[in-house]
Amino acid sequence: MLLTITTTATPATDLGYLLHKHPDRAQSFEQSFGTAHVFYPEATDERCTAALMLEVDPRSLLRSRTSVSTPDFALAQYVNDRPFATSSLFTVALGRVFGSALKGRCGARPELARTPIPLTLSLPAVPCRGGADRARALFAPLGWRVEAEPVPLDPGLPGWGDSHYLSLTLTGTMPLSEALSHLYVLLPAMDGAKHYWVDESEVDKLLRAGGAVDEDGDGRPGWLAGHPERGWIARRYLNRRDRYVRAALARLAEADDRSEPEEADDPAVEEVGAAPEREERGPTLAEQRAGAVLAVLEAERVTSVVDLGCGPGALLDRLVRDRTLERITGVDVSTVSLERAHRRVCRGCHPDGRGRHRPVVADGAREGGRPARPELLVGSVVYRDARFAGHDAAVLMEVVEHLDPPRLPAMEESVFGAAQPRVVVVTTPNAEYNRHYEGLPEGAFRHGDHRFEWTRAEFAAWAEGVARRRGYRVRFLPVGPEHPETGAPTQMGVFTR
Repeated sequence: MLLTITTTATPATDLGYLLHKHPDRAQSFEQSFGTAHVFYPEATDERCTAALMLEVDPRSLLRSRTSVSTPDFALAQYVNDRPFATSSLFTVALGRVFGSALKGRCGARPELARTPIPLTLSLPAVPCRGGADRARALFAPLGWRVEAEPVPLDPGLPGWGDSHYLSLTLTGTMPLSEALSHLYVLLPAMDGAKHYWVDESEVDKLLRAGGAVDEDGDGRPGWLAGHPERGWIARRYLNRRDRYVRAALARLAEADDRSEPEEADDPAVEEVGAAPEREERGPTLAEQRAGAVLAVLEAERVTSVVDLGCGPGALLDRLVRDRTLERITGVDVSTVSLERAHRRVCRGCHPDGRGRHRPVVADGAREGGRPARPELLVGSVVYRDARFAGHDAAVLMEVVEHLDPPRLPAMEESVFGAAQPRVVVVTTPNAEYNRHYEGLPEGAFRHGDHRFEWTRAEFAAWAEGVARRRGYRVRFLPVGPEHPETGAPTQMGVFTR
């Protein structure tokens, strides 16, 4: 992970005073998860560049973890993007190595710490699933000129397209402490995941770095209080912990002298456009979608379900309450999502060391006194997996649109060919309904990770082809409020073998 900080202020080598790191020395700082290095690739009176490079040691990262109740499979600690992509690990090192600069302290030159200087910050690999537009929406309101270029998945294979990483360059004039505070808050928000446990202290860290805590006594709210994306930032920085998010937004509203705090974003879905208005206290589309899936499973009298692409466990949380289900399995390729699902649905968990968890729900039991034992498995819907077989039903709720179209035949073979459940339920957005979402540009998708969104005719053609090839019948159901011209926001296909 690499950050370079460049200034052309005169003399530019004053950057060494601000960072408390001498330009003529290369220094290393041991972290619990690796080593941070500070060095100066160039240092003249006209131009000075400081670099912070973090080397992550996966073995040290594994040893530093205090929790063993995670659904990570054995190699997940090693096979990931942490050593390369600027993330929450990097901001921890940033806060420790440049702590005085981040707080605006410079004993030798106190006036320099308050002086705006020309700065260019460069980060070669920043995770941001919202793409360049999201990066601009976060940094541009703070006075930065933003250059964000997508990083290709493989430069030698352009057909693979771009990854969800950006090469990010920020140019602006401001005090260095303020610039560092922007990175300290926004980088983990863009990443959307933290490597450590998030508790109440993270609220104070967010507000302090965002300037909502008036430590200098000037009575002015900091940059985060007035940021147009502050709700999104707070939710992502606080790992979507609703209680902490509400507390942070309330304190930000107070700092910004607003009469009422804003509401946190809907944790069930992060869509590009604002959702159409709904009746007060009415169920969200995510709730209606989960309810429709449960109704189908009940009508088909299924006794076991595998939730393929279960994400953070929104559907699993409702499945474990159904006393008619004897077996429940959640599968996702993301260990971060499975950790969230684990915390959401599990009470007392016994890892079995084979890439799965067997949680025991202590506050409920199935008919006959049998406890609920939902399994959480690391796996991909595009690969044949014997663990998917043996279930009455499989659910792919808002999953297929996250697959590249060339991978759909592999998913079809994995689910309909190899696993062959009696019932398969598939839900996906209805692209025709997108025009009702205010703020969603024409042709844009509802989510930054969607590879496509089907019209009703396109979904029907795909589903009927799968049913014909694999020996199923399929019927279609609308989910959500129906419009006479565009249909419902979500379309559902119910396949029965």
